[in-house]
Amino acid sequence: DGRGVAVGQGAANTAAWLRDRYRVAAGAAAGQVKLAAALDAQVPATADALAVGRVNVEQARVIAAAVADLPPHLRPAGDAHLAGEATRFGPRELTLLGRRLWEVVAPEQADRQAQAALERAEDRAHAGRDFRLSEVPGTDRVRVTGWLDREAAAVVRAALDPLCAPRTSGPDSPPRTPGQRRADALVDVCRLATATGALPDNGGDRPQLVVTVDHATLRTRLGVATLDDGSPLSATTARRLACDAGILPAVLATTGQVLDLGRERRLFTGPLRRALILRDHGCAFPGCDRPPRWTDGHHIIHWADGGTTSLDNGVLLCGHHHRLIHHSPWQVRLNPTD
Repeated sequence: DGRGVAVGQGAANTAAWLRDRYRVAAGAAAGQVKLAAALDAQVPATADALAVGRVNVEQARVIAAAVADLPPHLRPAGDAHLAGEATRFGPRELTLLGRRLWEVVAPEQADRQAQAALERAEDRAHAGRDFRLSEVPGTDRVRVTGWLDREAAAVVRAALDPLCAPRTSGPDSPPRTPGQRRADALVDVCRLATATGALPDNGGDRPQLVVTVDHATLRTRLGVATLDDGSPLSATTARRLACDAGILPAVLATTGQVLDLGRERRLFTGPLRRALILRDHGCAFPGCDRPPRWTDGHHIIHWADGGTTSLDNGVLLCGHHHRLIHHSPWQVRLNPTD
């Protein structure tokens, strides 16, 4: 590579020449060229050990990466130290030793360098933060991917962990995996945030979810509803979302005329919700301990079927059990009171 042999034979670079000549993957070819340059310029002791077989390629790659983080005048000492340790340790152990290389080559500067390295790592992690919701074509699934720095991850864990404990859901509900519990907790946290009214306005409105559904679909549970971004929802899910707060059901007549736009007075809000809280003290499903702030008001007889928004036709259910009631044979009945 240093002599320009590959370019002299018409290749764009040495990695491209290796790909064509030896049929290796692009990443492997580029990695070999990068390692060769590092062995030649920065870690001659490791290069000599590799040439006689005392060090393998993976060990050499780890050593080169660790030594590259040292200033030039300290690299020979770091190279010699790790090349010697490679006779006893594999790539994983050498990686750990490489992180503490300053303690060997310049112990008087180790603490300051460790602090600086940690700050650089934190800055890189923060700059690389990312969060994406990606529709999976041909499915009803949305992929969640992203990166957080440790501080942000700690905040997210603190919010999710209290909601990740297994909950008793009844014999008709399968146990949730840890991943399912975390996914449910993320949605619960966002639902709570939208219910507080503390989020900033979005286009002049407080954050809300709009579900459009015609009245016949809502009553018969046959057909499809639509989210405001055009995504389809089942009629059963639309009935559940139409129950309460922060979610506006836009109900259409057969002509498309808006019959109801989910006005707050139709929902379990204000004094009526406070009365539900005093009666139910949280999710009313047997064995559930979700507090009132994590619950929705559920119409026992759905308002689309003529049910009223009243204390004797309402019950508090957490998000998990609200979904269970709408998607299973479970029925809600109130115990008689004195």
